[in-house]
Amino acid sequence: MKKTLSRRARIATGGAVLAAVAAGTFGTVAANASAPDAAVAAAPAAAEAGKRDTTTSTHLTIDAATEAAQAALKAAKKEGQRITVAVVDRNGNTILTMRGDGAGPQSYESAVKKAFTAVSWNATTTELAGRLKDAPNLKDIPGTLFLGGGVPVTSGKAPIAGIGVAGAPSGALDEKFAQAGAEALN
Repeated sequence: MKKTLSRRARIATGGAVLAAVAAGTFGTVAANASAPDAAVAAAPAAAEAGKRDTTTSTHLTIDAATEAAQAALKAAKKEGQRITVAVVDRNGNTILTMRGDGAGPQSYESAVKKAFTAVSWNATTTELAGRLKDAPNLKDIPGTLFLGGGVPVTSGKAPIAGIGVAGAPSGALDEKFAQAGAEALN
């Protein structure tokens, strides 16, 4: 004999089944989230790279970058110029940027791009601007600026940083101040 459930009993039973399924699902998630050691134990061990597969590079310290930037700002102030100076590492990442009193808003981004450009090619941006005659597409590389004001910093002839200055009325002055920053590191 087949027993028929009332509508109310069917709704109650269905709700109980849904609650049980939901509790089981959330209980599983909670159990997994609370047991991270199980996931770590199942993960494969990290591979160790051999010495021949890696390289070591030299980078400026934040203190050295600050010293260089302050020397550039001081040289500019001596000549009544308002500049921004940026120092980037070998990979073109900004270490620091200092905007001098009264420096224009455009000088921030320009200084960073000049520093990036100088370290990328291990040459001053004035020298690189001259190369545009033979390779005009260089200027299309993102993040670069081929105007005077960027100088590389080297260690053992390898570029380890770039100093960029922007805000003076000419690229020649910008580069003079960037060079003063680089020379402060010697």
